[in-house]
Amino acid sequence: MICLRVFTLAFLTVLLSGNLCAQESGSLLIRNGLVVTMDNEHRVLDPGWVFVRSGEIVALGEGDGWGPLVVPDTVVVDAGGKAVLPGLVNTHTHLAMVLFRGFADDLKLNEWLQDHIFPAEARFVDADFVRAGSRLALAEMIRGGTTTFADMYFFEDEVAEASVKAGLRAVLAPALMDFPTPENATWEEGVKKFRSFAERWRDEPLVTACLGPHAVYTVSPENLREAGDIARELQLPLHIHLSETRHEVEECKEKYGRTPVAQLAASGVLDTDLIAAHCVHLNDIDRKMLVDKGAGIAHCPESNMKLASGAAPVPKLVKEGALVGLGTDGAASNNDLDMWGEMDSAAKMHKLVTNDPTSMPAELVFRMATLGGAEALHMDTQIGSLVQGKRADMIFVDLSGLHLTPRYNIFSHLVYAAKPSDVTDVFVEGKQIMKSRQLLTLDEAAIRAEAEEYRRKIEAGRDDTPEAPTL
Repeated sequence: MICLRVFTLAFLTVLLSGNLCAQESGSLLIRNGLVVTMDNEHRVLDPGWVFVRSGEIVALGEGDGWGPLVVPDTVVVDAGGKAVLPGLVNTHTHLAMVLFRGFADDLKLNEWLQDHIFPAEARFVDADFVRAGSRLALAEMIRGGTTTFADMYFFEDEVAEASVKAGLRAVLAPALMDFPTPENATWEEGVKKFRSFAERWRDEPLVTACLGPHAVYTVSPENLREAGDIARELQLPLHIHLSETRHEVEECKEKYGRTPVAQLAASGVLDTDLIAAHCVHLNDIDRKMLVDKGAGIAHCPESNMKLASGAAPVPKLVKEGALVGLGTDGAASNNDLDMWGEMDSAAKMHKLVTNDPTSMPAELVFRMATLGGAEALHMDTQIGSLVQGKRADMIFVDLSGLHLTPRYNIFSHLVYAAKPSDVTDVFVEGKQIMKSRQLLTLDEAAIRAEAEEYRRKIEAGRDDTPEAPTL
């Protein structure tokens, strides 16, 4: 048996050296960690290893089976004492709105938007604002272990450039509305710019362009139909706010005689790779349509609680087979981009609402923050779990903290106890962008200084902001 094992290892070494790793740059071995794969069986490998080549997970396993894979140019990282996890997936946010963090709190959604956010955006938002806000948000997300995010806002070219430089994976939807926005005077101008945006970033592996009609109450049925047609034509996803408040649902029913979900169906939008944010107020038929069409749903529990929008029927949606991920929404309504907080809030919100402590177990919630989020963004063949053939988007979580001691169940710890500050290392496409809590792709001091300068501008000008457009 010993001779056979030696022969097998020697054969594998020759085979892998010749066909897999020889003369290849970008080989990475992560070893000696507690690897939470989030594969179909949710396997936990302890100690586990992950081998990466050219940004792709080539192999992973338990123990020391990595030996035959290592060649001289392989970077070896010891993850002892840490959990090795798929990168977190934030399915809905507005990055640049971090510069409005704490600007207008404790208000109802319509008042928050109409009386505060829309006027402030008209006054302050331009390409420079979005560039500065995006850098701040990207730094916050990297520190918290987010490796993929879906954004809807203005001047998304700036978001794309900042994201690529920072090294994060982005699904970017330039916001489209019927009325003038900080970027576009008309719907037609926005559509024209979107086509240029999609073409510009078509070959960038870290960026996916996405149609972004804002909501059924800001986009006409005709324009919704056009957005759906473009999404199908270009084979791109479509991101929209959907059934976030009771007011939205009642207004849509009064105006069009149907719910917002039915309105999307009538406009052909459900026949796209849909990413629907919020989905708080759904009836049985709404849920069935979303499930049958394979729509991705971005559940944003903390924003929904803060704005008193309600609790989305996530336990029902999951049971019925919906593709549900977690999102933070923008930091103007949350007030952070902390996916660990979203996990904790999601689990506890639904236990309370359903009066059932078993309704949202930790393992399911962690799946929503990883593979579930990838499914909601229609990217689960690429990211969301640590399995052979997927992209190497990974994070390390230090398990040595007092608040993580003792450990009986890793999923319980990740959902109910872990914090952004426990994330020590972040990799996207196998490239390390945070090492031992140090950002490698962003200048944190410069980002903070720039954000403070915008705070001073906004404070000085908030009393003379123009009126918001009427919806």
